[in-house]
Amino acid sequence: MTKTKIILLLMLTLSVTSAWAENSTNIPGFTIHHNAIPTASLDPAVAKQYAIQRSKYRGLLNVSIIKAEEGTTGKPSRGVVMAKATNIRGQLISIPMRMVEEGDAVYYIGEFRIADQETLNFELNVQPRGETRFYPAKLRQQFFID
Repeated sequence: MTKTKIILLLMLTLSVTSAWAENSTNIPGFTIHHNAIPTASLDPAVAKQYAIQRSKYRGLLNVSIIKAEEGTTGKPSRGVVMAKATNIRGQLISIPMRMVEEGDAVYYIGEFRIADQETLNFELNVQPRGETRFYPAKLRQQFFID
């Protein structure tokens, strides 16, 4: 396992903490894991490597698609991930997502603006590779930056 992969996995694991079970959506044959954090909490080297702007006023949406495989925790899967969020005022925020691959790991990340104590409601549409339809997933996250 490369140093980069270890850093990325630690970053994603630490940012998600024990909330993975709460921040996931089960669909037939897959689990969609989703989490959002302020980019300021990212390790500077990781942010630089993946061209993520670190700022307390920017958030990062992280999505992974895990294909169910009996007797394992699953296998990362590629797919199509589309994301948007709305704030309390109903303003729509489009979140362009991009794929990050590191060894066997596959993640989809997108950046967006945040404000202190802002709550965003995320709506995802995910189409795992090999599937013919998109599946919805939702996440609600409040951000504290000060």
